[in-house]
Amino acid sequence: MNKSSNLYKDIVTGLFFATGMFSFLSGQFVLSTLFFGAASLFSNIEAAKPVRF
Repeated sequence: MNKSSNLYKDIVTGLFFATGMFSFLSGQFVLSTLFFGAASLFSNIEAAKPVRF
């Protein structure tokens, strides 16, 4: 397991979530829904790994 890719994934997911919270508190509900959805999708997507024979 590559720790640097997990770190980048965690950082991006956290940024999406924090931006979604800020948008929600600002009253921009459509934009916050987009950011929450992006955070959810990005946290569940696994990066492609090279195939080893």
